[in-house]
Amino acid sequence: MENPISITKATIHQGSIAVLQNVNLQVSEGEFVYLIGRTGSGKSSLLKTLYGELKLQEGRIDIAGYDLQSIMPKDVPFLRRKLGIVFQDFQLLTDRNVLDNLMFVLSATGWKNKHEMLDRCKAVLEKVGLQTKDYKIPAELSGGEQQRLVIARALLNDPRVLLADEPTGNLDPEVSDEIMMLLKNIAREGTSILMATHDYRLIQKFGGTVCKLEDRTLKQVDSFQIS
Repeated sequence: MENPISITKATIHQGSIAVLQNVNLQVSEGEFVYLIGRTGSGKSSLLKTLYGELKLQEGRIDIAGYDLQSIMPKDVPFLRRKLGIVFQDFQLLTDRNVLDNLMFVLSATGWKNKHEMLDRCKAVLEKVGLQTKDYKIPAELSGGEQQRLVIARALLNDPRVLLADEPTGNLDPEVSDEIMMLLKNIAREGTSILMATHDYRLIQKFGGTVCKLEDRTLKQVDSFQIS
């Protein structure tokens, strides 16, 4: 089976500006990869390209079985069903409880059977430790619990790839460690994770492949080179 993420000589654009050039990266099944670099180095632009928000104009990217050079706009929603996306700012539906946040996503991605939908919601909530919080609205959850809900939402369609943009950026160190342990367990079960972060403490503590974005390109580095 091909790698869940394969990037070859890709140029990443933000508008008309090429923010990254000649990007090459292979991510294997279950691999945990950190994207590091200064603000503005292109981390978010790379992630947005991977989930189809920004158009790939040069080079080749294959992700979760889709070729991003040739993908049609109508197929982008199908690509996103194969991906889990974790945002720093949660992007939860604030007027709905935990269960309804998840049910909405399943409905929007084509699920029809109510019993199967409920079973899937219960399964992902248990995986992230929120099985007793399904009736609460996001405002009643702590920051760490909200991020757990975001991860549960990302896991609903059993993705091959999980893309995380600063998932611990708004959390204190203890809660950040809990989120990282959860993500690491998800990777051990076979999901490839690409995580943009500024928190080098987490990299030193939990380990993984480190890719640094600087001088408009990406290069793999050893963890001791990240400071």
